[in-house]
Amino acid sequence: MSETGNLPLFVLPMVLIPGEIQSLRIFEPRYRQMLDDCLLDDKPFGMIMTDPLVFHNGWNGPRAFGCEAEIISHETKGSNHFIEFVGRRRFKIDRVIDPALPPFEDESMADLIPEIGILPNLETILERIPEDSEHSKLYLSADVTFLDDDQELTEFQQTELRNTLNAILGKIGGILQIEKDTLEDWIEDRTSTVIDESSSSMFAVAALTISDPEYKYQLLSCSELKDVFLQLTRFLAEMDV
Repeated sequence: MSETGNLPLFVLPMVLIPGEIQSLRIFEPRYRQMLDDCLLDDKPFGMIMTDPLVFHNGWNGPRAFGCEAEIISHETKGSNHFIEFVGRRRFKIDRVIDPALPPFEDESMADLIPEIGILPNLETILERIPEDSEHSKLYLSADVTFLDDDQELTEFQQTELRNTLNAILGKIGGILQIEKDTLEDWIEDRTSTVIDESSSSMFAVAALTISDPEYKYQLLSCSELKDVFLQLTRFLAEMDV
């Protein structure tokens, strides 16, 4: 039976995939509150791509699939927070929980922003939450179902990924004019580190080679790992043309 849970959501026009490390600067009050909650309870959040056609209490809503994110480092500089995080499990959203307040662009919130454009502090914003509100969270969260990715790659799949990755890295090395022996050692080191029998190898290869967020989202949204493999090899073949 698939595991379920509840995750705070970081909704952005970007995609995180399992095993990938990314970093963010956090300054918005809603995400500062979310970060405090995650750090206090030592819990992950969900990184998910924005759906420009969906709104929740005035905020841009999320697409259907995302990736659990585990915070691995946190640093504060003034009013800014800098975090580094790694992708863990893929998930599918079952139910979105709206934030307690709309964005500042809403008429009911506009008076909180002075003419100089400085964001109010978190305490001032929280005072605006109605007494009958079901919660006091300024960020979106969701009930989710985690996808089952605990499977092994076949020998054929490993070989296909290795051959394609070798070709792509070889082209990159050629463009950078890396000396042949050095390039061969580098390629061997990268492929042996990235590819093994674990299904996470597919996402590791994707993190190394694919930057287009729509391509990465398509991998996230595959319901079965065999479909992840087919999509990934198709993307890599297009890159190797």
